Parts: sequence; structure tokens; C-alpha cells
Amino acid sequence: MFTGLCAFPLTPVIRNGVDEAGFRKILTRLIAARVDSLGILGSTGSYAYLTREQRKRVALLARELAGNIPVMICVGAVSTDDILRLTEDAQEAGADALLLPAVSYQPLSNDEVFSLFETVSRHTSLPICVYDNPGTTHFTFSDELHGRLSSLDGIGSVKIPGVPHTAEAAAERVRALRSQLHPGVTIGISGDAFAGLGLNAGCETWYSVCGGLFPEIAKQITQAAAMKDHERVTALVDRMEPLWALYRKHGGSIRVMAAAAGVLGLTDTDCLPRPLKPLSASDIAEVARVITLLDLK
Repeated sequence: MFTGLCAFPLTPVIRNGVDEAGFRKILTRLIAARVDSLGILGSTGSYAYLTREQRKRVALLARELAGNIPVMICVGAVSTDDILRLTEDAQEAGADALLLPAVSYQPLSNDEVFSLFETVSRHTSLPICVYDNPGTTHFTFSDELHGRLSSLDGIGSVKIPGVPHTAEAAAERVRALRSQLHPGVTIGISGDAFAGLGLNAGCETWYSVCGGLFPEIAKQITQAAAMKDHERVTALVDRMEPLWALYRKHGGSIRVMAAAAGVLGLTDTDCLPRPLKPLSASDIAEVARVITLLDLK
């Protein structure tokens, strides 16, 4: 479950709710490409903007379409009670794993976060991936806390938000975290631009936004990593720099992925939940140029 390419697709949203037809088209690409697993309702999947019923419906659709591909469902919310209800929904939908962030409005202490994960792990038999994403949740995990969490039954992976910018420093970062984790808990890299550094440093999984729309190139990268072909991993990731540059330009990946899904004819170009707004016509044209330049399929 927690190795290889975990593809994180967009959840397209239109005026009257989730664009189920668009979501099906996006998932069909990922399933045809045989990604290793699906990460549903992550940050690019707009979990924070959707109602419980919408999230339940998306989870059911994903499980229906995925066949034998494992499905991980994000159950993030501010309230523990809401998280437990979302956990029940994910289980009923047939999820294979849960993705759990520590979403904070009031600042959270390490003990409060540990208590959250302890509560959820008691409440479910599904394995849990710890979602470490301080840019959106406003909570920063320490390696020590990751170690404490990895002692809980059911913790299967840690999704980290990036690594330092040199190979040596990235390897040291992964070694330091792994030294705190219990055996069997994998480390997954996120932040697409860091994929090469993280995979070459020993991360077992790429939790990939890019892979949620362009699975073929993402699979090439993770397959090269599995073969320990560090040079090919680096070359493939570096080649994608025009896409990473668009992420930086537009404050992250979600607006770029929404525009790209529209360019590919999978969704409307305006498929983001408000208050998020689509890119301008000129920016969408730039996204289209990058798709053509990189021959993304």
C-alpha cells in the first residue's frame, strides 16, 4: 500500500457540486496507467472545501472505479469527532487506508496531535498515513513525534513535505527521520519538485500530485527509483521543471492541475471550489504550452 506511486487526483468542483463525470475521467487515466495506489481527497483533492456527504460520495466513486488498485482516503478535519465520522465513511466506502493530517485552527501541542492519532487508530482497523503538511495544516511534526506516532498500531507511512535541496542533505534528512520510526513504517515524499531528491534518498513512496493527472511520467520516475537508477530519476524530475515552475508561480499545484485538467478536456477549466478561482486565460495558455513542451499524456 505504502510504496511506489500514490497518485493524488484533483476533485473537480462545479457550480452544483462535485463534477462526477470529470472525476471519473481523471481516475480512468490513473487506473489505465496502473498506478500503485490512489490518494483521494488530499489537498489537491480539495477535502477541506467539501461537505461530509460530498467526501463520502467521492470516496465511493473512487473505490467503485479503482478495481484492485488500493485507495487511501483523506479524513482530515479540525474536530476529532468529525474525523471519526469521516473515518467511518471511508471504511464503509471500502478504503484500504486513511490519510490523516493534523489540521489546526487553534495551535496544537504534540500531545494533542498524538492523542488524535491514538484515538483514530483505536477507532479503525485501516492503516494510517501521517500527513505532514505544515503549509496547509499549520502544524509542524518533529521527528520525535513521528517516532511516537509510529509506535501506534496501524501507522504505516509518513508523508513528508519535502527534503533539502542537495542529495547529501536529503539523504541525511531521510536517515534522521527513519532512525526515529518503528520498523515497517515507510517514508513518502511529497512536493513534486522534491520527488527526485526524496526517492534517491530512500523514500519508498512518491505521494504525487503530478501523478494524479500525468501518471505515465510519474510511473517512469518511481520505476527508475525502484531500480536504484538515481541518474534517470534525477533526469526525469529535472525535465519536469517547467511544470514545477508553474506550481511556484501560482502558489502551489492545485490551480495548475485544475487548468491542466481543463486543457486535457477532462473537466471545465473552472473546476475549483470557491473562494479558489481558476487561472486567467493567458495563464491557462501557458499551462497548455508546458503540457505540449513536456509531451505530457
